[in-house]
Amino acid sequence: MTALDPVREGQPLVTLSGIRKSFGDLVANDGVDLTLVGGEVRALLGENGAGKTTLMRILYGLSRPDSGLIAVDGRPAHIGSPADAIALGIGMVTQHFSLVGPMSVTDNVLLARAGLGRLDRSEGRRLVVEAADRIGVHIDPDARVDRLSVGEQQRVEILKALSRDCRVLILDEPTAVLVPQDIESLFRSVRRLTDAGIGVLFISHKLGEVMAISDRVSVLRRGRIVDTVPTAQASVSQLAELMVGRPTVGVRRFDRPVIAGVDLGAARTVDQDDVRTEGLDVAAGRPILSVKDLRLAAGSRNVLDGIDLAISPGEIVGMAGVSGNGQTELVQVLSGLRRPDAGAVMVNETDITGASAAQVIAAGLGRITEDRHACVVSKLSVEHNLVMEDLGRFRRGPFLDRRAIRAHAAELIERFSIKAAPEDPIGSLSGGNMQKVLLGRALGRDPLALVVAQPTRGLDVGAAEFVHTQLLGRRAAGAAVLLISEDLEELLALADRIVVIFEGRIVGELPVAEATPERLGLLMAGQAAA
Repeated sequence: MTALDPVREGQPLVTLSGIRKSFGDLVANDGVDLTLVGGEVRALLGENGAGKTTLMRILYGLSRPDSGLIAVDGRPAHIGSPADAIALGIGMVTQHFSLVGPMSVTDNVLLARAGLGRLDRSEGRRLVVEAADRIGVHIDPDARVDRLSVGEQQRVEILKALSRDCRVLILDEPTAVLVPQDIESLFRSVRRLTDAGIGVLFISHKLGEVMAISDRVSVLRRGRIVDTVPTAQASVSQLAELMVGRPTVGVRRFDRPVIAGVDLGAARTVDQDDVRTEGLDVAAGRPILSVKDLRLAAGSRNVLDGIDLAISPGEIVGMAGVSGNGQTELVQVLSGLRRPDAGAVMVNETDITGASAAQVIAAGLGRITEDRHACVVSKLSVEHNLVMEDLGRFRRGPFLDRRAIRAHAAELIERFSIKAAPEDPIGSLSGGNMQKVLLGRALGRDPLALVVAQPTRGLDVGAAEFVHTQLLGRRAAGAAVLLISEDLEELLALADRIVVIFEGRIVGELPVAEATPERLGLLMAGQAAA
């Protein structure tokens, strides 16, 4: 922190004043004020939909504010396009890279510099090497980008920004697709940049990462900055409360409370008898959910290559892995949406291999896939979405019993704290409330087994906390739960053991007591655990 003080006494690199942006009736940014000085990491923290990305798109020229001012180096600046932002020394790296895969690292950097002066390939290679040295990494200037790891591709995006002489670097959810080792490398690179006087805007909803990398944290809620605090004086629980506007409590797990996956040690919790899991032994005997030698090909590639799993009553098995390693296909097969080429899936000794979705549900398997919007009919009401997988229960001859549907929906709305009326179109709900509808639909039948993929992706702390409580509740009730998540903090907080999927195969398994982000990260990268 000391090294930053002289810089902070000088002129801010960027000042945003009174930024307002609306989309119809939705106010995304409501009079936002923000400053960034050289040599600091300023975290912008907020729940999904708080306005973080909109604000950064305005700063980078991808969107124009309805009102407000932007100053760079103390001078008013008009930023009407990314070209304007780049000319002012502003760079941006998002979680969705804009790279040309078949081209080399050097060619991608040269392409990014189009219009900034012509360089030949030898000069471009030198530029890549120098920029890589600035962030403390080695990267082959001649390597094809599509043959690099995700972490290396992200470094190329940072090199592109540095090659254009950026002094302000926006990192929008930069860790979303990274394994732990790549996150550590990214943080080291960020610190080298701030040591050189560059200002970094770090956009995230992950409390642990914000605490680890930032110097100051600005919390955005409903389009407004509600507070800015020095990170050294902040706590996870304080930031969580600022994000959601109310105190948050930890879900009790093995006598250790957690908030959004961040271990709080002796922090305040609630006594939740209905989800208490201390001392609950995993039942001996046959598993409720078992998968044997499951195989599925897509073209010439095996997306599932001999998957074996067995989950016992009262057990949560977490599945870690970088996106695209077969998780989506596994959920589709287990959910009855896709037939495997070989292998078997059993629920409580009932063979559901290749069964339809209706047969899978009837066998006692509840499932929530990763794309919540694909799991609902957005124009239908909440009540109809709640019962659509169980319509037979509400048939009265050729008709549906609307009164029974309404009563059942009202019961689930209350039980799962859904902030909506039964007749509301589900498409009008927030992500958190839509996820609660899916939980209610799946858990309302008290399934023997539950398959859940990315259950808290895009949710705020409060909604994520509710989802975690429900999953632990099913575990306590004796269900077998397969939890597939790219959030290692979530897996470490909830799972009894963790398996890692890589290129369609289970490459490792660890009891949660022995699992660390480092060991899991090595497995996720296809390497043996240390």
